[in-house]
Amino acid sequence: MSFFSQLFDRLKKPAPSAIGTRQAPNEASAAVDAVEPIGNVESANLALLEAGAACLDRHWQAVGQCEQDVLGFAISPSFMGGPHWPSTRQAYRIVRRDNGIILATEGLSDPFDGVEGDDLGNGFEMELFVETPDIPDHAQGTPGDVYPFADSWTFELLRCVAGTVADAGGYRSRLERYGVLSLELPGVSQSRAMSEQLPAHFVSADDCVGVLIGGPAADFPTRLEDMPLSPVTLVPVVLITASELEYLRNDGAQAREDLVARLSAAGLGHVSYLQRASVI
Repeated sequence: MSFFSQLFDRLKKPAPSAIGTRQAPNEASAAVDAVEPIGNVESANLALLEAGAACLDRHWQAVGQCEQDVLGFAISPSFMGGPHWPSTRQAYRIVRRDNGIILATEGLSDPFDGVEGDDLGNGFEMELFVETPDIPDHAQGTPGDVYPFADSWTFELLRCVAGTVADAGGYRSRLERYGVLSLELPGVSQSRAMSEQLPAHFVSADDCVGVLIGGPAADFPTRLEDMPLSPVTLVPVVLITASELEYLRNDGAQAREDLVARLSAAGLGHVSYLQRASVI
């Protein structure tokens, strides 16, 4: 079974639980703390994690209306064979804007669990996000209710991309080198929400969807210089059509740059619109 098939197989399992209050920064360490006091390293790491989470919260609050609750997991996926993020915290934030909704990872920039010292920085030094106005009503809920988002194509796509980034140890160096990256996710038919909610022209003949990672640029600041250990970048993930994916398959880096320019020129930017026509 391919890596992406395994990812989509995980998505067919029960949806993650929406946390009723702001998710605890580190559920695993909290369980240990109930038995014995945490050590100096764990205490310091927890303080850094909380400081980073607070910084992210301040930033997203300036972008839109943030839900207090996040989509999280009763048990960290890293304990169940899933991708390893820097800490056991794997969560997804919802930010409501006037003309769309942002789903963003929360945890890819956490300090690494069990690592002493600040030389490694804030985890992978990045968080991913998708912005779209096109989430079905049943999968977005009313303000204050985040659980329905677990049934959205946006969550399933972002979760798969985040798993790929985490398994690669982050994409910071690749993004610095290439500017914008592309990724294709095979096996769309195995993903319930994506197969049901994405229009046919976003799915290739060989059952893949494609995304751009890192562009076009967002219409809000994406560089957080005041994170506790090192700067963190908020990286857009943009859904592309099947014909645009085929264009990238044939022409690589030059095609990525051209596609970013076309999306920007068409006024689409970093937002994933399901009803748009292809720009290729």
